Amino acid sequence: MPTTQAPTNWAGNITFSAARLHHPDSVDELRRIVSSADRVRVLGTGHSFNRIADTEGDLVNLDRLPHRVEIDPGKGTATIAAGMRYAHVAQALHAEGFALANLASLPHITVAGACTTATHGSGSDQRCLAAAVAALEIVGPDGEVTRFDRNEDRDRLNGAVVGLGGLGVVTAMTLDIEPTFDVAQWVWTGLPLDRLDDSFEEIFRAAYSVSVFTDWRSGEGVVWLKCRTDLPDPPEPEQPWLGARPANRHHHPVPAMPPLHCTEQLGAPGPWHERLPHFRPDFTPSNGDELQSELLLPRESASAAFAALRGLGDRIAPVVQVSEVRTVAADELWLSPAYGRDSVAFHFTWVPDHDAVIEVVGAMEEALLPLGARPHWGKLTTAAPERVLSSYDRAGDFAGLLAEHDPAGKFRNAYLEGYFPTG
Repeated sequence: MPTTQAPTNWAGNITFSAARLHHPDSVDELRRIVSSADRVRVLGTGHSFNRIADTEGDLVNLDRLPHRVEIDPGKGTATIAAGMRYAHVAQALHAEGFALANLASLPHITVAGACTTATHGSGSDQRCLAAAVAALEIVGPDGEVTRFDRNEDRDRLNGAVVGLGGLGVVTAMTLDIEPTFDVAQWVWTGLPLDRLDDSFEEIFRAAYSVSVFTDWRSGEGVVWLKCRTDLPDPPEPEQPWLGARPANRHHHPVPAMPPLHCTEQLGAPGPWHERLPHFRPDFTPSNGDELQSELLLPRESASAAFAALRGLGDRIAPVVQVSEVRTVAADELWLSPAYGRDSVAFHFTWVPDHDAVIEVVGAMEEALLPLGARPHWGKLTTAAPERVLSSYDRAGDFAGLLAEHDPAGKFRNAYLEGYFPTG
């Protein structure tokens, strides 16, 4: 039975407008809900900070659908229930000797929610999480299931994966997998921010996954290196590196927070899914009392972006909890912020003061959008939709895909209509 109590997103800055919230326990029940509804959107773990999941119609959460992890070793894929959280998928894969190439900082998010917004981890050779999708099963507006498959039409799959919830309800995804591997995580503190510019490649290629945390005013950063044990060694862990000092204790990305919730550091090796995220799945993720924004730029714009952000440091620092710099490899997904270009990502975890934060976000975007910045689809932005879409070569093709698969706009909402208006 649907509930009518208004749900909120994870951070609590969004109260959804849905008339009903459904938790179907089978795909057949989901199909009936979709076919009989006027408007439908899907809510995962609510880890978006804008109204991408909102609707005044029916909101669907897939958390009660049966878990499904079907591994095909010969094809190197696993078909999973799309509403599963990455933590559960990862544990099931690892138990059978397999892994995903990368994970986001939070293992608590759903696979479908992460992929439909092009969420990513870090690594100069690692693409966003959605690039691992080899096939999708989607319940369309009439309740029928449509399949997009890389082997049948790769280009259409590239259009559908980062679908912003506009093509239907994703119920299953086939993901590329590989043999399991171990990772050791090291932290260096006191990195001079000048090094981000003059040693960019050395820093972000020093490990399989690299993050740099800063507030853009202090002049220093903290570097997290996540090193695969089957790849070349990282910098000597007990020696200074590029002016930074090796940490002798565990760290949290937000300096004021205790590291209890974070994954193991100090070089202790462990399974990929227990090191690639920043946070452990058995604890409350991150901080919660926060807002977030993120911009991805072409990697060749990194130097100009560093200069712009340091110039805004006095405005950023009072309202930021921490900013994280990562790299993401180029992909072919039509609406991925890393579409067609190796990217550098600037993520910001803000204090929960929307008015103060959005003013600073606007100032940053005025500086970075001319450099090619693309906002993350699930986070705060002040950029006008037409300005965002001007950097996506396939935006018109995606509008056509929406019109083809949802001509009556059952899966549309104000957010999607703002970017891809009907008519």
